[in-house]
Amino acid sequence: MKKFFLLIAAVSISLGLMAQKGKVTSALSFIDLGTLDKAKEALDMAFTNEKSMNWFNTYFAKGKLGQAVFKADDPKYNGYFTDPLAEAYTAYEKAMELDVKGTTKKKIITSGIYNSLALDLYVQGGKRFEAKDYEGALKSFASQIQITESDNYVGGIDTGMYYNAGLAAVNAKKYNEGMKYFEKCAEMKYLGITPYYQIYECYLGLGDTTKAESYLLDLPNKFPDDKTVTLQLIDLYLKSNKLEEALNYIKVAKEADPANFSLYLAAGLTYLNQGRNDESIPELIKAIELKPEMFETQYGLGAAYINKAADMFVKANDIMDVKKYSAAIDEANVVYAKALPFMEKAHELKPDDVYAMRSLQELYYRMKQLDPQYAPKYETIKAKLNAIEQK
Repeated sequence: MKKFFLLIAAVSISLGLMAQKGKVTSALSFIDLGTLDKAKEALDMAFTNEKSMNWFNTYFAKGKLGQAVFKADDPKYNGYFTDPLAEAYTAYEKAMELDVKGTTKKKIITSGIYNSLALDLYVQGGKRFEAKDYEGALKSFASQIQITESDNYVGGIDTGMYYNAGLAAVNAKKYNEGMKYFEKCAEMKYLGITPYYQIYECYLGLGDTTKAESYLLDLPNKFPDDKTVTLQLIDLYLKSNKLEEALNYIKVAKEADPANFSLYLAAGLTYLNQGRNDESIPELIKAIELKPEMFETQYGLGAAYINKAADMFVKANDIMDVKKYSAAIDEANVVYAKALPFMEKAHELKPDDVYAMRSLQELYYRMKQLDPQYAPKYETIKAKLNAIEQK
């Protein structure tokens, strides 16, 4: 009688375990059918029962559900997971850990489950990046990399994923992480010199301009035929206020690319900021010849003439001889007049720029003292400027 009782108990335990495992089987079937609400209900029951809560297949089903929820992209499933793909990945890893016989690992490999999960993470990372959730994008791309580097992934490595992760890291201001991914790109010779520039930007992001400069200066050794390094050095020196170094490299760059208007603009504005107006003017004239429809060049040349004329007025005030003083003032007014067409063009290109309007107001005021025809223009620009400044 006792043996019979034990046999009944054993059968009862076995049937109970099978019933709970049946919930997992049902969950997997519901996932395949797309009825994810029923799958979640069945899986919740499996996770709350001690007989199936630590079964490897329960975690495998959770991983499948996480991926299905992500792909469904239906708001009604949003409460199922905080991060469906991250939780799916964790669940798959747990399933393989619990399955000592290795059947789950084999299933993941032969079914290409990690291949599809890596692709899902790539899609998720792209969506997060577009939404400016850079930390979230980095998390997705980092998980994609981790998966594809594992022995559970079948197929080749997509080098672009390291670049994606690097961009996400930089935008999240995690420059050390970004550098790690861009260094991997450089090691794999992905996108040529581009990842090297990204590493340089990481150094700048970390505030290490010395290292950034040294890194750039070494790039010609790696890419002797690439002319863009000079442009990057110009940009660095301008940002670092090392203006003489910037001007030296601008000269080198102009010799290699004499039709590049931006080099003349950079030189002109650099001289302008140093108060070297006579050197600024020919550079900006050349920039306008190459690209006339640009506010910065037109405004810059107008400002250079205004500054030069203002300096001439200051010097004229030191002249004691009346005739010489009058001649010097006339010369200064001629230079002021030279500024007018360029400042007017700047205003035409950017009508709401307050600085251009203020410069025009000053010019029209001076010009109307010499020629009354400028008086209406002075009043018009003065009224427009007042209306903007009173808002």
